[in-house]
Amino acid sequence: MSDTDSFIEEVTEEVRRDRMFAYLRRYGWIAVAFVVVLVGGAAFNEYRKATALSAAQNNGDAIVAALSENDDASRIAALDAIETSPVEAQVVVDLLLASEQLATGARADSAATLEGVATAAATQPEIYSQIALFKSVLARGTEMPAEERRTLLGALAAPGAPLSLLAQEQLALLDIEEGNTDAAMTKLQAIIADAGVTAGLRQRTSRLIVALGGDLPELAAPVVSQ
Repeated sequence: MSDTDSFIEEVTEEVRRDRMFAYLRRYGWIAVAFVVVLVGGAAFNEYRKATALSAAQNNGDAIVAALSENDDASRIAALDAIETSPVEAQVVVDLLLASEQLATGARADSAATLEGVATAAATQPEIYSQIALFKSVLARGTEMPAEERRTLLGALAAPGAPLSLLAQEQLALLDIEEGNTDAAMTKLQAIIADAGVTAGLRQRTSRLIVALGGDLPELAAPVVSQ
């Protein structure tokens, strides 16, 4: 290689280095910012996980401590004082509180707690609202007018709803309460013939049908694979 070619190579390489340094000076901050965001995002994610875990542990400790109280009034007061996050944890606390209130005979207080859960639909999964509404109807019992109970249970008994069969059972009991045994029998037979009925609900429904003097529907035998 001649001296001229060697000189041209050196000049070319120098120009390339100058351009590279110029690009680094101009755009290097983008790479630095990307690294900072990446590392900062990972650190924030770990912090968020640790915070959520700590909150869950604190919630659990508070619930256990409340349920460990010796007398009913202390348990109710301790549960009522708990404020948790996220919303799902507060729903658990409120459902436990309602159960304790109902166990002590405070049906109105239990129903009020459950209705508070049911009306918080915008901040929680719908299933929690439906469970709370269903339990509030049971808590109020005959203290709630029959037509109001029928309206609320009818909404929960819609086909495909999670509590549909349980709500239909309560509607059948409401029919019996009003002396309409034929309507009750129709509902009970539909429940026992439903593919999604649980063993416990089937047993309760069967006993009620027999007690009313009805006949159990003949169910298709399950297919056994060979």
